[in-house]
Amino acid sequence: MKKTFLSFLVVLACALHAQKMKVIYGDFDFLKGQTELNIKMDYSHVAFYKENVDEAGYIAKQEIAIQKAGKSPEEFEKWKKDWEYSKNTQFVDKFLASMNKNTDIKTSVNNSSAKYTLIVETVWIYPGWFGGIMNQPSKLSTLLKFVETENPSHVLLEIESKNAPGDNFVGLPNNNDRISEGYAKTAKTLAHMIEREIK
Repeated sequence: MKKTFLSFLVVLACALHAQKMKVIYGDFDFLKGQTELNIKMDYSHVAFYKENVDEAGYIAKQEIAIQKAGKSPEEFEKWKKDWEYSKNTQFVDKFLASMNKNTDIKTSVNNSSAKYTLIVETVWIYPGWFGGIMNQPSKLSTLLKFVETENPSHVLLEIESKNAPGDNFVGLPNNNDRISEGYAKTAKTLAHMIEREIK
């Protein structure tokens, strides 16, 4: 009973800090009539945890955690390889799948024929944690910039997305799996916003 109550408190706390998405510049008019959208991921300014450590600091933190757990250096190399794969493939795939499920505008990478490009700039990541019955979802904050594909300096729309939760009902042991769910949640919320605004 006590564990159930604690789980409820964790879920309630997450709900109170749910994703917030707001337009900080521009409008959606340019997307009316569009059938395709290019996407580009940007991790160049990402920070992690409440301490806002950079990516190198995050990687170093994971290496220390793996060492403290008594695991071999090979385990850290495996973790690092998984992190790079997740950034370049898994996060992108999750975002795309969620966008394409929730809006009629076909979104893809390296689509130079698309008139507009969505730059997903990852601002902040909290990886969360997994402890069996007790779990903490990841949180993801991004800046979503819509630009002209042929003129990326021309920003037409900028949306701030804060604290998109990443998890499922049973919990995800792998940090990258939780984070990828944050990208899926961000894309779903964005797609619904687009559909609502361009009707």
